[in-house]
Amino acid sequence: MKIIPLWLHKLSSPPAFYRFAGRLRPWLFGSALLLGAVGLYGGLVLAPPDYQQGDAYRIIFIHVPCAWMSLFGYGCMAVAALIALVWRIKLAEVIAMECAPVGAAFTFITLVTGSLWGKPMWGTWWTWDARLTSELVLLFLYFGVIGLFNAIEDRRRAARAASLLALVGIVNLPIVHYSVVWWNTLHQGSTVNLFGKSHISGAMLWPLLLMALATHLYFFASVLNRARVGLLAVEGGKDWARNLIAESANA
Repeated sequence: MKIIPLWLHKLSSPPAFYRFAGRLRPWLFGSALLLGAVGLYGGLVLAPPDYQQGDAYRIIFIHVPCAWMSLFGYGCMAVAALIALVWRIKLAEVIAMECAPVGAAFTFITLVTGSLWGKPMWGTWWTWDARLTSELVLLFLYFGVIGLFNAIEDRRRAARAASLLALVGIVNLPIVHYSVVWWNTLHQGSTVNLFGKSHISGAMLWPLLLMALATHLYFFASVLNRARVGLLAVEGGKDWARNLIAESANA
């Protein structure tokens, strides 16, 4: 039995992936924009105030999906990095490196919105809470992958070195996720359970899940868009890339 399906093997071809990503990305961006607009309207306008936090809680409709995406993005980067190191697939190297800036952006938004939420709830912008600290470490791991990749001139060698760092840093993911369980922290525990009962009103839950779907679609669209540019940088000397660049210049 083949480990990599034939269709996936064909899609890993840079020209095939470039065309596929070009066709898919506008649909992903458009869907993310539509779902995000509906989710924000549902969360900021339709959802009722929280009985304890009032309207201050509404920042969760941005904070929580971005927090989920900070972990999801790193997981995607680590999977692509593993494929890049084991099978030496060029496309996997590109995708792993392009996941890093997008994931770092979501992590940064998570920390900023968490501080904005923490000020009225905890009375401080920042505290060295286990969840906040591990999320900050996650941002530094993203920065480390980005910095190492850009520090080495050979892009393929740089991608492999940065991929190794990404795999080492994956140990931080369970720490971020379970920090509120393992330690006594100020950060509240999880209120959304995909495999059980969620401790949140349905009127608040559906906009939150809609925003989560929107951020996932945006993540994939952004990574595909960046991967197309990254492929052209790596494959610039190939005929298909030169022809494409020439066509774009003459258009």
